Amino acid sequence: MTEPTAEPTALPDRLSSDPSSPFYNEELLSRGIGIRFKGVEKTNVEEYCVSEGWVRVSVGKAKDRAGNPMTVKLKGPVEPYLREPSAEG
Repeated sequence: MTEPTAEPTALPDRLSSDPSSPFYNEELLSRGIGIRFKGVEKTNVEEYCVSEGWVRVSVGKAKDRAGNPMTVKLKGPVEPYLREPSAEG
C-alpha cells in the first residue's frame, strides 16, 4: 500500500478527472493523486470533494449517452494524497 508523501504541495479541496470540469487539473493528475475513502484505498475515483465529504466512483464499464463513465456519489471522509514517484532505473 502506498503511503502519503510529505510534500508541501497543498491538494485542492475538489478535483475531477474529467477535462470538461472546472475542477480538472492536468498537472496534479499527471503527478498521481491517491484517494483514501473511509480508510480504504480507491482506484476508480472520478471526482472528490474533501469539505463536502464525497467521492464519485465509476460503476463498472458502463457509459452514459455522452460516452462518459457512469458514476455513483458516495459520502464519507475523503483523504487525498500525492503518490510517490515511481523509482526508475
